[in-house]
Order: sequence, then C-alpha cells, then structure tokens
Amino acid sequence: MPTLMLAYDLKAPGQDYTSLTTYLDTFGTYWHNLDSFWLLKTTLSAKELGDEVRKRVDSNDRVLVIDVSGRARAWRGSFSDSAEAWLRKNF
Repeated sequence: MPTLMLAYDLKAPGQDYTSLTTYLDTFGTYWHNLDSFWLLKTTLSAKELGDEVRKRVDSNDRVLVIDVSGRARAWRGSFSDSAEAWLRKNF
C-alpha cells in the first residue's frame, strides 16, 4: 500500500480544523509526530488525498501531498519508541 506524505500550513489562526484532523484520524495506519506533517498508508492517490484535504481547509492554506512509497532511512531527533518503530516498519 502506498505511503503519502501530507504537509500543510494553516493560515487562519483561530479557525476550527477539527474536520481535517478527524478525517486524517480515519486512516488506520499513519505517523503524525511533527506538527503539520503526516505519513499515511492509503490506497488514495496523492491527488485524491489532496482533493479531500482541500475540502477541509481554507482557500489561503497551503497543502503539499507527495507519494513517498519506498525505502527511507534518514531521520534524526528524539522520536518516541513507537514513532521510530512505525518508521522502521513502513520504510
């Protein structure tokens, strides 16, 4: 199953982005250990995920979705054991 990277800048302080986080929480397998950055295992294409996210944010927000399926082994910092385990398992 592909892994998509989602990153965003939400420009409207005080806005309610609950619908966005509720939607992203529906993905059974995801990694969300950085503020506005998600890795999602999904059958959606990058375009399809971007379209769904855009429905849940404001028109001046910035959204980036990239298919990052494949091997990766470069991260640094103090991630929790579970966060690091997810990265090792999925990349």
